[in-house]
Amino acid sequence: MLDWMVWTVPTAVFFICIALMLVGMTLWEIKQPTTVRKGFLPMATTRGDRLFMGLLLAAYINLGFLGLSGKLAHWLGLSQEPSVWISFVVSMLVLALVMRKG
Repeated sequence: MLDWMVWTVPTAVFFICIALMLVGMTLWEIKQPTTVRKGFLPMATTRGDRLFMGLLLAAYINLGFLGLSGKLAHWLGLSQEPSVWISFVVSMLVLALVMRKG
């Protein structure tokens, strides 16, 4: 059924993290309803808004890295493409920044 997609460990970890974040945010929202606040984003947002925007940024970072990793290997003279774990860590840091300060 899932033969059409290459399920690597980083891909599985990425989607597991997203699922855990959604469950955690749901439980947090039930326990303590959110309030609208203004951070560095150009609009007032709730926790759910910031999670959505952070997940979009994380997806774009990962897709951009996948698209550029071959060129990065060539530009930097690497023998193989850089690990996708780099984009995973960067995307999770950006997500944490948006959730905390956004």
